Amino acid sequence: MNVSFQLYSAREFTPWETVLERLAKLGYTQVEGFGGNYEDPAAFRKLLDANGLAMPSGHFFPMEQFEDDINKVIDTAGTLGMNRVFCPALPPDQRAPDADRWQSVAERLEAVGEKMRGAGLRFGWHNHDFEFKPCADGRLPMDILLTAAPSIEWEADIAWIVRGGQDPLAWIERHADRITTAHVKDIASAGECVDEDGWADVGHGTLDWKGLMGALRKAGVDLFVMEHDKPSDFERFASRSIQAFRTY
Repeated sequence: MNVSFQLYSAREFTPWETVLERLAKLGYTQVEGFGGNYEDPAAFRKLLDANGLAMPSGHFFPMEQFEDDINKVIDTAGTLGMNRVFCPALPPDQRAPDADRWQSVAERLEAVGEKMRGAGLRFGWHNHDFEFKPCADGRLPMDILLTAAPSIEWEADIAWIVRGGQDPLAWIERHADRITTAHVKDIASAGECVDEDGWADVGHGTLDWKGLMGALRKAGVDLFVMEHDKPSDFERFASRSIQAFRTY
């Protein structure tokens, strides 16, 4: 069961020593990093090792890090033991559904990917919902990215695909050769979990995760990352989610 936990979900519940200890006790063996974990990579690696945790993947934001200080990204990833890294978003002021802008972003990602692979690391994009808002010519930014950056991987955030108004099963089937990693998160029923921005613990929301997991496994996805963007209780989320995931 190649399950991981996106540490962004626990950013409000530090210190990290306590977070990692709790995750290990709940049965997690892997975590996914984000910027809040990279201040001292060597020290954080010691915390991971002390709790028997690996960090096979990580998010690096903004994308300019890969262009302006790529050696630092590579060194950080190496120190923490990552084998794949993802650019998780664009800043809000760069998310407009402008086809030319997304074409440029894709070309930049393709160039970054070549350098990252040259350093022995896999590289890809992690989506939100804004990649599914049509441009003036009718194309979706996500389609532009996958077409104009043909060598990058896709870490598919399934719940954000749904919030983007799309059918995740259709996207999984159409791009099975590109999706290597998936974020496993859930969406609450309308009017519920308002204090958590409408997100739910995995298995306690509206998504058919049993069916989704079948499609993702068929596509060859080999790393599943539990995530909740705004949990009011990270231990509750982590515990209930891994318990549900074990049944899929």
